[in-house]
Amino acid sequence: MAGNKIHFIMSILLALAVYLIPLPGIGSSGHAALSLLVFAIIMWISEFVPLAVTSMIILFIQPIIGIQSFKDAVIGFANPIIFLMIGGFIMADAIRESGLALRLTYTLLSKLGISADWTLFVSIFSTGLLSAWIENVVAFAMLLPVIREIVGLMGCENAEDGESNFAKSMVLGASFGSLAGGLATEIGTAPNLMAAAYTGIPFSNWMIFGFPLSIVLMLIIWRILLRVFPPEVRGAKNETIDDKLSLLGPMKRDEKITLFILSFAILLWVTAGWTGLDSYSVALIAGVLFIFTGVITWRDAQKNIDWGLIIFFGGALSLGSALLNTGAARWLIEDIIVALGSPSPLLITLVLMVLAVVITQVMSNIALSAILVPLSVTLAHTQHLPVGIYAVPVAIACSLSFLLPTADPTVAMAHGTGFVKLGDIPRSGIPLVIIGVILTIIVLFTIAKPFLVV
Repeated sequence: MAGNKIHFIMSILLALAVYLIPLPGIGSSGHAALSLLVFAIIMWISEFVPLAVTSMIILFIQPIIGIQSFKDAVIGFANPIIFLMIGGFIMADAIRESGLALRLTYTLLSKLGISADWTLFVSIFSTGLLSAWIENVVAFAMLLPVIREIVGLMGCENAEDGESNFAKSMVLGASFGSLAGGLATEIGTAPNLMAAAYTGIPFSNWMIFGFPLSIVLMLIIWRILLRVFPPEVRGAKNETIDDKLSLLGPMKRDEKITLFILSFAILLWVTAGWTGLDSYSVALIAGVLFIFTGVITWRDAQKNIDWGLIIFFGGALSLGSALLNTGAARWLIEDIIVALGSPSPLLITLVLMVLAVVITQVMSNIALSAILVPLSVTLAHTQHLPVGIYAVPVAIACSLSFLLPTADPTVAMAHGTGFVKLGDIPRSGIPLVIIGVILTIIVLFTIAKPFLVV
């Protein structure tokens, strides 16, 4: 706590220093917005208070220091991305409560077999496919008990002492798979949502490049984990998994309804260009249908919506709008371009992604994207490039959290099982980060480029 207090004092002193130092070429409101940015960065990194509380400070401090009125400051909460988040939370709760995720995992195991290789494949793709539609932490937490059970069925010895390669690959595969799967859609990760909020890229556009990137990355995760942690077990009998499916029985009413509504929502997202429905409306339609059909109750939905994350998003979007509207973001970007000597978009993308990947290992990827995404959008506008050319790869880089337990809650949970030692994570994570950055740049500058515009 003492260290955090030091960060709090430092955030105020540095913000005050920025506020008082003369900065030629920027107005008083932009100057104040830069000082608020410094304060927010330090507060978000140190987490002296929860991220949402810092966002509330961002809201009420803006009229006090002359950035913009409170009415203008709270404009972030009018962003339609907030309603996409609310609908996404309700969908996640319905998928969890219905039991559909558990059936999906056991069905994949039954169809593909329960050899060590294919079991790892199922671990990665089950969490990955779920994470495209619900929070990666929720997807991982839902399937972690199943993974523990499978590790036991496979006869792994001393798994909880970190001595089983198969157990290591299974929990890391689920964690890494959830991170990769989240790249597939705008609602897959919080950084994706942040990029969508600032760029306005249609949901279907993101899926066109997001799903191929996600699938290829999950396949790479599968092969790398098999190479780094060659399984010491062969497999178990398929009858064991069939017994588990038998215990689940036939699909229940709530599972069928959940599968139908989820498929219906995906169809609406994919056909948005023809129907005229936007992605925000579709998420709310799905959320209302889950409640209307009784899969979950409104009371359940209220309890499981992460209101803290929504408040954080509203405050972060408010800070971003302040930087954009006061000219502070353009002032920063122009200085950066001059300092770098006007490099190519490819080099800028690489620099931004490396910066994001390094910082996200020790800082909340949500907070990091809140800082980097609006600057990336301004940079694209300054260079007259597609609005998402930098914001999208930055958002993706914020989710390449493969190196440390501090990088992402799912990685921390994987380490917490005892199956994985601290040194095991970067062994597989380093090549994944390098490949992830290269693969993202290839996809973004080829198939994705036409779809990075509104």
